[in-house]
Amino acid sequence: MLIYNAEIYTGSKIIPLGWIEIKFGKISAVGAGTPVFNKNDINAQGGTVYAGFIDAHTHMGIIEDGLDFEGDDCNESTDPFTPHMRAIDGINPFDRCFEEARMRGITTVASSPGSANACGGEICAIKTYGKCIDNMLIKNVGIKFALGENPKNVYNDRSETPITRMAITAIIREGIHKSKRYVHDMDSYYSDSDNYDPPEYDIKCEALMPLLDRKQKAFFHCHRADDICTAIRIAKEFSLDIVIIHGTEAYKIADILAEEEIPVICGPVICDRCKPEMRGLDLRNTSELVRNGVKTAICTDHTVIPIQYLPLSAQATIKGGLTFDEAIKNLTVNPAEILGVSDRVGTIAENMDADLQIYRKGENPLDLLAEPFFVMIDGKIIRHEPI
Repeated sequence: MLIYNAEIYTGSKIIPLGWIEIKFGKISAVGAGTPVFNKNDINAQGGTVYAGFIDAHTHMGIIEDGLDFEGDDCNESTDPFTPHMRAIDGINPFDRCFEEARMRGITTVASSPGSANACGGEICAIKTYGKCIDNMLIKNVGIKFALGENPKNVYNDRSETPITRMAITAIIREGIHKSKRYVHDMDSYYSDSDNYDPPEYDIKCEALMPLLDRKQKAFFHCHRADDICTAIRIAKEFSLDIVIIHGTEAYKIADILAEEEIPVICGPVICDRCKPEMRGLDLRNTSELVRNGVKTAICTDHTVIPIQYLPLSAQATIKGGLTFDEAIKNLTVNPAEILGVSDRVGTIAENMDADLQIYRKGENPLDLLAEPFFVMIDGKIIRHEPI
C-alpha cells in the first residue's frame, strides 16, 4: 500500500510532497515526489502525515472509564512496595477510551500502575488497537516508583508506614538493596553450586533485576523539586536509568536535570492545582526544560485528563513557550526515546511500525477541533473518513 500526495513530518525533517510505502505492517520506504500508484492506494490530497502520537504516561485500561472500584486495578495499596505487580495484568483493552485515543491519532501509550505505593509495579508500552493485551504490547519499559504526597496520604489514613518522605525513600532503598543481594547470592550459586545454595525465590527481587541491569528504567512520580532531587539521589546510589514523571516543579531545577541528562514526562498540563505539591504548576515548565536541554514528553496522566486531550495539552505548552515543532516532537520522537521504543514507533522511516495519521491540508493537528481523517496502526487502517 502507498500513501501519496502528502506532506510528511518524518520526525527529523519535512517532505513537502512525498509518499510512504507500507508492507506487512511496517513502513518499507519513504520518498519524495509522486510514485506510481493504483486505485487501492491512499491519496492524502495534500494533507499532512504524522507518526501516531504517543502518551508516555497514562493509566489506560487499568482504570476503566465510567466504573468505580470494579474497574480500578491501578493501585495494590495493601503493600507499599509492589514491584512485582504488572500493569499488563490489569488492563482491559475493551475500555472505550482506547477507541477515543485511536480516533485522535494516539497509537501508543504507556500504561502504568498508580502512585499510591512507594513502588507500584511494571509499566508497559502498548498500542491502542487490539483485543488481547498480549498482542498490543510493545514491551514492558520499567518500574514505577512514587515520592511525596500520594503514598503519604494513602498510608497516613491507615496509620501505617510510610507516612513521611523519609519512610518512602527508605522502603525503596531497602527493596533495591534486597534485590542487589538476591542477585549476588544467585550469581554465587551459579558460579559455585557445590558451596552455595540458591536464594529462596523472591518475586519482588526478581521484578527489580532488569532495573539493576539497566534493561529497564526507573520511572519516578515526582511533583516537587525536592522530591525530584531525591529520585536523582536514589538513581545515583544504585546506578539506575531514571525518568521523572509529572515533574511539576522541574523548571526550578532544569539546570540540574540537564546536567544529569534525566528526561521528564510533563503533565498533566491542562488541570488545576488539585493538591499542595502541585502549587508550582506552570505552563512554562516544558519550555523551560527544553530551553535548558532536558528531553521532555507531554502526557495526560489519563484518566486525570482524558486521553483525547493529549494534542490539546501540547497546544497548551506552545502557549507556555514551546514551538510547534517542539510540541510535535513531545508527542512522537521524544516519548518513544524516553520509553525505549524508538526502534518501532515515533518516527516515519523505513522498518518502523506503520502507525500513521493524516490531517487535512492546512489543519493544525493540535487544535481542539482537529481530528485525523486517516489513522493506521501496524499497517491496519483504523479510520478512513472522506476528506
